[in-house]
Amino acid sequence: MPIVSIGSLDQTRFQELVTRKRAVSAVLSTLILAIYFGFILILAFRRDLLALKVGEHLTLGVPVGLAVILSACVLTGIYVAWANSVYDESVRDLVDGMRGEGK
Repeated sequence: MPIVSIGSLDQTRFQELVTRKRAVSAVLSTLILAIYFGFILILAFRRDLLALKVGEHLTLGVPVGLAVILSACVLTGIYVAWANSVYDESVRDLVDGMRGEGK
């Protein structure tokens, strides 16, 4: 295996990769925080809204709470799909470039 030196790192591509990763992470983190804190704020200040009956034994708070949990799973899935395709391929390209195996 060839020795990889940090001097052979393509700084521009690396900075672009870091910037994209931070942007994706920031957007997804902001979304989940807005969803979660929105739920908490509604629970704190408009409890009557979540106490509305949607069935004989079910209040609106149950499906909304479930939606909060499911949104976390969906957003995590989006991040994993992005990381496994776009991000990992970009990292592989950078490492190959450092090894001199560029495409």
